[in-house]
Amino acid sequence: MTSIPNYHRRDTVGVKVGAVTIGAGQPIVVQSMTNTDTADIASTTKQVQQLAAAGSELVRVTVDTEAAAAAIPRIRERLDALGCQAPLIGDFHYNGHTLLTKYPDCAEALAKFRINPGNVGFGRKKDQQFSTMIEVAARLNKPIRIGVNWGSLDPALVAAKMDENAALAVPKEAFEVTRDALISSAIDSATRAEELGLSRDKIVLSCKVSGVQELIAVYSELAARCDYALHLGLTEAGMGSKGIVSSTAAMGYLLQQGIGDTIRVSLTPEPGGDRSKEVVVAQEILQTIGLRSFTPLVTACPGCGRTTSTVFQELAEDIQAYVRTQMPIWRETHPGVEDMSLAVMGCVVNGPGESKHANIGISLPGTGETPAAPVFVDGQKVTTLRGDSIAQEFKSLVNDYVEKNYRPVSEIHTPNG
Repeated sequence: MTSIPNYHRRDTVGVKVGAVTIGAGQPIVVQSMTNTDTADIASTTKQVQQLAAAGSELVRVTVDTEAAAAAIPRIRERLDALGCQAPLIGDFHYNGHTLLTKYPDCAEALAKFRINPGNVGFGRKKDQQFSTMIEVAARLNKPIRIGVNWGSLDPALVAAKMDENAALAVPKEAFEVTRDALISSAIDSATRAEELGLSRDKIVLSCKVSGVQELIAVYSELAARCDYALHLGLTEAGMGSKGIVSSTAAMGYLLQQGIGDTIRVSLTPEPGGDRSKEVVVAQEILQTIGLRSFTPLVTACPGCGRTTSTVFQELAEDIQAYVRTQMPIWRETHPGVEDMSLAVMGCVVNGPGESKHANIGISLPGTGETPAAPVFVDGQKVTTLRGDSIAQEFKSLVNDYVEKNYRPVSEIHTPNG
């Protein structure tokens, strides 16, 4: 993995969530959220398991009804029986104070609570209902995320900030006032949580907006004003390439500034699409900028008039899918394999050179080239593949490389090894 030159991670207080630590210099944590009805125990359990298998280290679930709260312990039991240890985070809005007190087994089964100070209560009820949730967390030694969204800011706070701004000789722009309200809501709520007995190492903050530049501005200021662990993410990134590009542009910049301890890519899934895609995108953001490694990534050329064949495209997709499928096994048996690099190239122009830069690479023939595919291992040509079974033969070479270069855990721990 290539590290970022002069990269310095912002110092934050570490927050333990199950076996996962957010902040304190630990690897940036990937998380996701289910979109099932939490009261549907079978479908929610299945999706949590799928997200965890894809690499989500924390999984958030909606807890909005009594049926959902009652389902949480049973979901946790089923996950444990399946060997899925992913910590569950409960997402509460409006009625969290009621659900956490009425369903103590739900509170106990969750590894963390997410609280939105913008809708935890209104008027005189706000302080009481916020206090109730914090007191439950403190009593059970549970961490919380105080998650502020610009779409659900406390209207009284916004109104007060706007009045203060209007009285200034040179009023600020509306977004600057909203930004200040977001940050004040998060930090003031965290301060109040500490006053109520929740220790500093149990608090994560987030201030989510939907725009790239707005997110960068909010988190840059938030990071300068506190040392709480920070959760990054656009509140609604969008669908497809728009959501991926927006998330990468915003979080990629902040992460390279050392800001952010856990991330979620809030993609709108395609109809019938795989929810796990948001996990893959989050991993790829971290891996491509050099902060973590999750799975071998395949370098592949974009194709041009020299590569009218689709063979290299199909092989690149096949190999990337193959290594992702193998990773749950390799991760347990071949430590370090996530740093392996592969290349699937489409013609002689850059093919051999790029293949030599990878741990293992193949240069497929372009239009009019000799129907032969040289394979390079750690910069050296080792063989040439031909015929209709190139994909399967190349997979075998990849497997051989993994076996030879990434020692199984059993060998590493052998006393006389």
